Amino acid sequence: MKLLIASDIHGSAYWCRALMAQIEAESPDTVVLLGDLLYHGPRNDLPRDYAPKEVLAMLNTLAYRVVAVRGNCDSEVDQMVLDFPCMADYAIVMDAVPASKAEPRLLFCTHGHLFGPQNVPPIARGAALLYGHTHVKEIASRDGVLFVNPGSVSLPKDGSNSYAVYENGAFELRELVGE
Repeated sequence: MKLLIASDIHGSAYWCRALMAQIEAESPDTVVLLGDLLYHGPRNDLPRDYAPKEVLAMLNTLAYRVVAVRGNCDSEVDQMVLDFPCMADYAIVMDAVPASKAEPRLLFCTHGHLFGPQNVPPIARGAALLYGHTHVKEIASRDGVLFVNPGSVSLPKDGSNSYAVYENGAFELRELVGE
């Protein structure tokens, strides 16, 4: 199972095009979107080429292979135009055959404003908590739980636009390159 994990597109058509190119190149089984897809929110500046209608059109082409959760900038209006469910506070993805274990690995996917490293949901040791929200990429382990933040597609706070890939039981952070 190969996942491409992205968060915090915030309506940037420029960076969404870069993400779509990586989705094409990576050819993941599933694209996990960790929220804040279409709007920039009141605390963020407008991202490059802010065009939520263009972003939703691009994301809708992936509808059949997207798992998405709601970010703090997402609303019911977004669900009316997106062709995949995106209003849940979390989603659970199971890797039936992770490379490092005989039992399945639980991937708890959330945006990060409700659950995250500071407010961990009740998940078992060996699980991974995937979250965005901070716009800072990281992979860290604490108390037997792996925390993975792919960073931000369009408004990184750590200097590089990014996403993550999960394959063969391992996570890798990758940088996006613009046009």
